[in-house]
Amino acid sequence: MANIISDETIEYVGILAKLDLSEEEKEEAKKDMGRMLDYIDMLNELDTSGVEPMSHVFAVNNVFREDVVTNGDDRENILKNAPEQKDGAFKVPKTVE
Repeated sequence: MANIISDETIEYVGILAKLDLSEEEKEEAKKDMGRMLDYIDMLNELDTSGVEPMSHVFAVNNVFREDVVTNGDDRENILKNAPEQKDGAFKVPKTVE
């Protein structure tokens, strides 16, 4: 294990994650984090010079379309659902003093 995680690092991560870890859990977390970092080091050794960068596993293209209004301005029918209305709008209880 080339990556050695300190007790301070585990304490700090525990504080950030709002975890109260026992001593056994801290030791296990140190081992797990070390194994993760070792694996990342192993991945960094791979030759990726001919690999094109990607942002998604599948090819995703944005589909842009024209914004077209389909329901129009049907204020009268919409306001039929309002328990109360005022000046062509929904009237709601005051929430801020």
